[in-house]
Amino acid sequence: MAARPALDRTDYEILEALQADARLSNKELAQRVHLAPSSCLERVRKLRESGILRGAHAEVDPAAFGVGLQAFIEVRLAKHSRREVEAFRQHVLDLPEVQGLWHVSGQHDFLVQVAVRDSSHLRDLAVDQFTARPEVVQLETSLIFEHRRTPGFRGPEKHE
Repeated sequence: MAARPALDRTDYEILEALQADARLSNKELAQRVHLAPSSCLERVRKLRESGILRGAHAEVDPAAFGVGLQAFIEVRLAKHSRREVEAFRQHVLDLPEVQGLWHVSGQHDFLVQVAVRDSSHLRDLAVDQFTARPEVVQLETSLIFEHRRTPGFRGPEKHE
């Protein structure tokens, strides 16, 4: 990965536009940020190469995959050695039900977002894939009633 370039106002405008609609053509994007298409394409290429622009995704209704329930599982580990943290992380990331994983501070060590068919599937996942792990000492599960995506990352400070 190349070194991260300093971002200017135009770079931020490109990132905001792509977060709002990753399907924009280069021509449409260039018009929105007031650049020539060739200049816009080069800036997007540099943002990708530097790792600032990580990719694009399609948001799909989970019900299309038979998902009837989503939840957060908060996990506390018994030990915090690098080996045990990595083993747990890799195990969780290999589970098809896992939608997101956060290593966090506080009372719990990990926050895991899962998507399952129903409450029985959630129970089986928790018992078979989480509490059966030797690293895990405690679980707490919260059901997700609703989820809305924000327009995208905007950062803690407004750019100039």
